Amino acid sequence: MKLAIDAMGGDHAPEQIIFGVNRALKELPELELMIFGDQEKIQPLLDAGSQIRTEVIHSPDFILGTDEPVRAVRRKKQSSLVMMAEAVANKKAAACVSAGNTGALMAAGLFIVGRIDGIERPALAPTFPTVDGKGFVMLDAGANSDAKPEHLLQYAIMGSVYAEKVRGIKKPRVGLLNIGTEEKKGNELTKAAYKLLSEAPGMNFIGNVESRELLNGAADVVVTDGFTGNMVLKTIEGSALSIFSMLKTALTASTKSKLGALLLKDELRGLKNKMDYAEYGGAGLFGLKAPVIKAHGSSDANAFYHAIEQAYKMAQANVPAIIESQIASGKE
Repeated sequence: MKLAIDAMGGDHAPEQIIFGVNRALKELPELELMIFGDQEKIQPLLDAGSQIRTEVIHSPDFILGTDEPVRAVRRKKQSSLVMMAEAVANKKAAACVSAGNTGALMAAGLFIVGRIDGIERPALAPTFPTVDGKGFVMLDAGANSDAKPEHLLQYAIMGSVYAEKVRGIKKPRVGLLNIGTEEKKGNELTKAAYKLLSEAPGMNFIGNVESRELLNGAADVVVTDGFTGNMVLKTIEGSALSIFSMLKTALTASTKSKLGALLLKDELRGLKNKMDYAEYGGAGLFGLKAPVIKAHGSSDANAFYHAIEQAYKMAQANVPAIIESQIASGKE
C-alpha cells in the first residue's frame, strides 16, 4: 500500500517527519511511501532500508503555518502539501499525512482530494486519551464552526465506522456533547440532533454526554459542532500541559520531592504515556474520498509514526468506501 507524505510541514520538519517514516517502514512491511519536499534535506535522513520502498519527489515550495490556507493551496501548486494531495487525488497514493498548516490541509482535502458523495461537511476528528487507556474519537474539532443536526448525524456515522474498522471497537457508543445528560437539555441544535441520532438505525447512541466525563471514557465517539469541539480540544490540550508542568514543578521543589519523584519514575512515565496524544495518531479529516491525516504540528518521530499508521489502517480498511455506502443507504 502506498501513502503520500508531506515532509516539510510541522515544527520539526523534515527531521522528525523522516525519522517517523523510517520507523513506519520497519514496522509496516507492506507500506510504500511517496515523500514530497526538499530532496537534498530528505534523502540523507532516510535509512538505507527505507530508500528501497520510498520515492522522494522534490517540491520547490512549501506552505508556512502563517500562510492564508485557501490562497496558499491555490497559489503554491509546487508545495509539498499540495503535491501530496494531488498524488492521492490521482490515485497514485491511497492516503496522505501532513503535520503542516491545518487550514491548508483541510482546503487541499476539500478542493483536491474531494468529498464523499452525500457528505455535506467533512469533520476534523482527533482521538483523545482516556483514563482507561481506550481513548475516544471526537468530531467535529474545527473543520466547520457551525453545524446542522443532519451534519451531526453524519459525523456520528463516520466516527462509528472509524471506531469499528480502525480502532477495533464493536458497536461503538456514540454520545452527543451537551450541557447535561437529560434528553431535553441543550440548544436547538443538540435537541434536534438528539432526535436524529436516537432514530438512526443500527447506531449505538447512548444519549447526551457532558464534557467533564469525556476523559473518563463516557463514549467511544463524541459528536458536536466544530466551534464547540475546537474549544474542547484546546482546553484538554492546555489543561494537560499545565497539569504536567505543575506536577514537574512540585516534584522538583525540594530534595524530598525529588527523591519521591525518583521512586515514582516508572509510574509517572506510564501516566504520561497513557495521556500522550502521540500514541493515538493524528486528526483524521473524515468525509473525504481518501484518508487525510493531520498530524500535530509539534509532532516528533513517534507521533508522526502513529499518524502514518493511522492513515495506513484507514486505507487498509477502506473506511471512505464504507462511509459512502452507509451515507447512501441512509438516503434510500
